Amino acid sequence: MKTLLSAATLALVATAPLADTLTLYTSQPNADAQKTVDAFMAAHPGIEVDWVRDGTTKLMARLTAEIEAGNPQPDVLLIADTVTLEGMAQAGHLKAYQSPEAQAYDPALYSADGYYHSTKLITTGIVYNTGAASQPTSWGDLADPSLKGQLAMPSPLYSGAALIHLATLTGDDKLGWDYYGDLATNEARAQGGNGGTFKAVASGEKPYGVVVDFLAIRNKADGSPVEFVFPEEGVSYVTEPVAILETAKNVDAAQKFVDFVLSQQGQQLVLDMGYIPARNGMGVPEGFPAREAIKLMAFDPAQALQDADANKAKFAELFGAE
Repeated sequence: MKTLLSAATLALVATAPLADTLTLYTSQPNADAQKTVDAFMAAHPGIEVDWVRDGTTKLMARLTAEIEAGNPQPDVLLIADTVTLEGMAQAGHLKAYQSPEAQAYDPALYSADGYYHSTKLITTGIVYNTGAASQPTSWGDLADPSLKGQLAMPSPLYSGAALIHLATLTGDDKLGWDYYGDLATNEARAQGGNGGTFKAVASGEKPYGVVVDFLAIRNKADGSPVEFVFPEEGVSYVTEPVAILETAKNVDAAQKFVDFVLSQQGQQLVLDMGYIPARNGMGVPEGFPAREAIKLMAFDPAQALQDADANKAKFAELFGAE
């Protein structure tokens, strides 16, 4: 009887439907990643998500090792920047997917071939201490000799957002490398990441800085003595794109995940987290100007990828290799 019961139980288990499993690698902060996964699973109760969170550089090192070993784990990536994913697309590691949600996005915010889609806008602008002598309104203002030795900015040798910022501004006809040369002459301090730059400005150590938007705007709301400026020339931006691996084991669930994070529901989640949604027609977080008032500078991920090593080397010549 015991044997028959065990066999019946095994038969029942064998015929029970198994939940889909989606494996996600993400560089989102832990709290944001958990909210994203929970919301997706609530929208798709038949799909379980296994997720791994780390910085983009560490995640890519892990994934590269997995690919070289012939056993890549993730179905889908949600990481910091399009340049990284452009490199993966060119190497044949991403699966093209034309999400129907893409029609609600500016074409500049996704791969024309469908290899990756942006999910948010994290712009880089100017922060200044409220005790500063002047209030800059443009990138050009930071090169004024009166600000000599008073500017801090993250290094593109350390920060991915700073590298994209460098590629954007040096690619601008009116700024270019001459602008960075002027900043070097003006003794701008270029080292570390956005966090250290912001602390230098908030403390008054450096009256002016270059940082990502939410860092300054959120801290201002919490009482930090800073103001944030979206420069008149426009802003550079990273977009936390989503992409499907060419080797994805669960393509259907991966496509559902892409559609979800790009959907109005997924983009409302981005807004609730305090970021600018990449989707058109959405609002902006408290403390941000209207979306139409934020000018995005031209940016080509493929060109930025091609120029990355040369840009780093030239920057190191100007500012040192910190």
